[in-house]
Amino acid sequence: MDQMKVLLVGGGGREHAIAWKLRQSPRLGKLYVAPGNAGTAQIAENVPVKATDVEGLLAFALKEGIEFTIVGQDDPLALGIVDAFQAKGLKIFGPTQAAAQIEASKVFSKRLMKESGVPTTLFNVYTDHASALEEVRRHFAAYSGLPTVIKASGLALGKGAYVCHTLAEAEQALDEIMVKKLHGGAGDQVVIEEYAGGQEVSIHAFCDGKSFELFPSAQDHKPALDGDKGPNTGGMGTIAPVPWFNASDAVSEQIVGPILAGLQEKGSPFIGLLYPGLKMPETGPMVLEFNARFGDPETQVYMRLLKTDLLDIFEACVEGRLHEINVEWNPGFAACIVMASGGYPSPDYKKGFPITGIDNAEILPGIIVFHAGTKQADGKLVTSGGRVLGVTGVGATLQEALDHAYHGVECIRFEGMQYRKDIGAKSLV
Repeated sequence: MDQMKVLLVGGGGREHAIAWKLRQSPRLGKLYVAPGNAGTAQIAENVPVKATDVEGLLAFALKEGIEFTIVGQDDPLALGIVDAFQAKGLKIFGPTQAAAQIEASKVFSKRLMKESGVPTTLFNVYTDHASALEEVRRHFAAYSGLPTVIKASGLALGKGAYVCHTLAEAEQALDEIMVKKLHGGAGDQVVIEEYAGGQEVSIHAFCDGKSFELFPSAQDHKPALDGDKGPNTGGMGTIAPVPWFNASDAVSEQIVGPILAGLQEKGSPFIGLLYPGLKMPETGPMVLEFNARFGDPETQVYMRLLKTDLLDIFEACVEGRLHEINVEWNPGFAACIVMASGGYPSPDYKKGFPITGIDNAEILPGIIVFHAGTKQADGKLVTSGGRVLGVTGVGATLQEALDHAYHGVECIRFEGMQYRKDIGAKSLV
């Protein structure tokens, strides 16, 4: 059996989990991760090239004879890495720059949803601060008890969405996005939309441009603190599958199918991983936003449950033959608890603190610890990011998976560590 030289682009917990799963493929030869982290370094060779350095990554792939590239991170997709690699005849998993607009531009995404009849919230687009301010003041004057949602249109590391319950919160959100430019150019346009009730659910689908394959449902926990309090983060923990979720058919027929058809009609067929984030009001699923890559930390639970060879699936998507693959999932549940640096998601958190106890955690049954913000310094494993580790557990029941994951968390120590203690609690009721 020929073994493939593979390049994985990214350096977070998502990429460590993908690398861990790829390592199980008998068809995998040499695996490179750019830039990777201390976790990927244990199972692959890290490459000191940033995920956003498309030219550097392409030069590396050509020089090393990379046979297959997988893009984990959103930024390189928005920068056109897939187009650049394809122009040189290289196989790469991910959507083109045009198709990746489904995530890179919330304005593009919302308009496409409207055109395609995909259920989503009412919205308006603003390019100047004064008009946006006028809209939120009008909203709270008319609907004082109803939140509104303000989003930077571009990529903002999962932190560009603000659920505003008061006019003061809305004014602050617009100031941060449009005046102070906390998210840079991502805030040149803002989407102001109605608030949708119900719990959030993450849906993922492998896509080959023509057909798609849904994953089991997952649920991320975005707010930093227990009880869904505090600022939004990139994600503080996940469960999969969601025990009460039973709308897979509706998601296929009303959301994933129509949006893929809409992209096809625009001449931008979507090949890669499509991830609609849903709200579940009583009326049925509504799309909050689309992502054009795996969720993080959803990937950490999905890789624990996936049974089929991941490299086979990726290659089938790129070659337009996903229908030939029987994608299978292990029974039971998986949970991921994110251990973050003190102060995260504020950008002024401290890093460089030694991490201990991972080996003790992984001795426990069903525990795998995925690295996110870690690096080796002076022979020690230290923190190097906001989200540091994702501690994952599996079990026959959701409660068992959560118990395992939290037992793993209890083994690990680093200064200032914070994590939510109520991941999955809403689904245990």
